[in-house]
Amino acid sequence: MSQILLVIHLILAIAMIGVVLLQRSEGGGLGIGGGGGGGGGMSGFLTGRGTANLLTRTTAILAACFMLTSIVLSILATGSTERRSLIDELPVSAPVQQPGGATPGGATTGGETPAEPAEPSVPVE
Repeated sequence: MSQILLVIHLILAIAMIGVVLLQRSEGGGLGIGGGGGGGGGMSGFLTGRGTANLLTRTTAILAACFMLTSIVLSILATGSTERRSLIDELPVSAPVQQPGGATPGGATTGGETPAEPAEPSVPVE
């Protein structure tokens, strides 16, 4: 469920970026943008003002959906109150058998005692 919601969230983010980039800059107080022809005439399907209104509404709808998915994802992420550790979820493997029946920790299997070396490996002085 959360993976599907996350994919929808990412699609909304990309769509919102695209719609914002399509909008015409009004320039704020810098004197850039603004002015200019509307294109298409008064009887056209999307006049300059109609395109601006459509993009503004689309941006608002996408932003609202983005915020909604953000809230739902955060609720899903904090929904489980138990603390989980990645180490706790690792599978427990059996000890590795070494030749002679001894395990790496020095313990033996099957009640056997490890054989003592016949002579020291380092010369004693």
